[in-house]
Amino acid sequence: MAGAIIENMSTRKLCIVGGILLAFQVIAFLVGGLIAPSPTTAVPYMSVKCIDVRKNHHKSKWLMPWGPNHCDKLKDFDEAVSRQIEANDIVFAVHVPLPSKEMSPWFQFMLFIMQLDIAFKMDNDLKENAEITLDVSLAYRDNKFDDWKEIAHAIEIRKLKCTFGSPKTLDSEGRYYDCDFLPFMEIGSVAHKYYLINIRLPVNERKGINVGIGEIKDIRLVGIHQNGGFTKVWFAMKTFLTPSILIIMIWYWRRITLMTRAPVLLEKVIFALGISMTFINIPVEWFSIGFDWTWMLLFGDIRQGIFYAMLLSFWIIFCGEHMMDQNERNRLSGYWKQVGPIAVGSFCLFIFDMCERGVQLKNPFYSIWTTEVGTELAMAFIIVAGICLCLYFLFLCFMVFQVFRNISGKQSSLPAMSKARRLHYEGLIFRFKFLMLITLACAAMTVIFFIVSQVTEGHWKWGDITIQVNSAFFTGIYGMWNLYVFALMFLYAPSHKNYGEDQSNGDLGVNSGEELQLTTTITHVDGPTEVYKLARKEAQE
Repeated sequence: MAGAIIENMSTRKLCIVGGILLAFQVIAFLVGGLIAPSPTTAVPYMSVKCIDVRKNHHKSKWLMPWGPNHCDKLKDFDEAVSRQIEANDIVFAVHVPLPSKEMSPWFQFMLFIMQLDIAFKMDNDLKENAEITLDVSLAYRDNKFDDWKEIAHAIEIRKLKCTFGSPKTLDSEGRYYDCDFLPFMEIGSVAHKYYLINIRLPVNERKGINVGIGEIKDIRLVGIHQNGGFTKVWFAMKTFLTPSILIIMIWYWRRITLMTRAPVLLEKVIFALGISMTFINIPVEWFSIGFDWTWMLLFGDIRQGIFYAMLLSFWIIFCGEHMMDQNERNRLSGYWKQVGPIAVGSFCLFIFDMCERGVQLKNPFYSIWTTEVGTELAMAFIIVAGICLCLYFLFLCFMVFQVFRNISGKQSSLPAMSKARRLHYEGLIFRFKFLMLITLACAAMTVIFFIVSQVTEGHWKWGDITIQVNSAFFTGIYGMWNLYVFALMFLYAPSHKNYGEDQSNGDLGVNSGEELQLTTTITHVDGPTEVYKLARKEAQE
């Protein structure tokens, strides 16, 4: 009777905790959908064609498209021809941001893509597989009267992928090619108020530089940065969630250290998962408001990679600890076949990220996709990581299937137990299945919300209420995985409640006062738990 009361109290507590976590999950989605603005903003920029007059002893190295010290502008290239201005003397200038505006550290990053307006001309046709060479420079200043200071300078090559929908005849001259966007620049911080981009298209017919690229009329840039309002909401969530996960993690490990046995593998993995979640949560981004930390994007990728690797490893070990025999349980080496693909895939993605964003720390104009060697290398890393991911999910699905099959078989032996014990272990099995379903639900929600955020316009409008779908996706999914880790440590912390002598003897010869765990895999100091003994007895029979 006492065991049934304890089990009912435990179930009631589980329901209460589940309700609280569900309420926080709804709040996480509403914070992004109703409070935060759209995560990013795209701003189009049209470059201004300037004449490089440094040959005429101009003092400034940088050419401004507008303002009191603006450059000598060209209306179009026909004017350049009439004024006998060579292509090497033309600079495409872009000022970021637009006039009367300022950039802010709250924008976090800047990503630029380029679009070329290329007109068809019979005597200057665009060759197949043409490449354009860009001599690009980036500068900054924090006051409109300061001199520009250089951030980066590079000579980059981009492949042109363009199509022409009309016959290439004299009647089609002047029509534009349909060209793909080109990756241009990415910076991991926005520490300054004003930025200036100067783009040159050097021509050298002897070396074949910028020959056969058609007649370029204009260069357009699209700048993408994070919205300051979303950044503040995101920082606030991180600041709130960091102590929440840290407190539950300390409480969880304290419960483990109070035991008379050493921590088992599953407990260590759950604790490591909590550490990786805390590593993501720590709001070091606050420092990016005052410091020019261009490595924050790379650092964020590394933090996410560590968490996802730990999460995938936890799923494998969680299933394995519920199905493996006595000789192979509780040892990480027993999972090398399943964890190996996670390590290889994570390493490949890390190398890919270092080859892309790692190089961009020195050269923000660099892109690994701009050369054949870089593209093949990047695709190789991604393909290997994809193969490892497929192998992992095959292993995981097989193990989940076996666990559910084993549990179904064990349930046939439960009637032989006392009522209190039977209720307890029925609860254990129910909680395992419940956690598996919650895990699938979290993964499914992540995929569904990602797809919805990609195919919708970014927001839904219901009457006077506007819901930012993309923001809700980021805050909701981020909050969901925090709650998932929180629930794991809360539900799988060791319990210190004991059954009496009369309730623990006689069924399967279990020692009196055996410690009750919420997990079926924890090894007691005096031997395995009763569910594990039950599994072995059934296997022997």
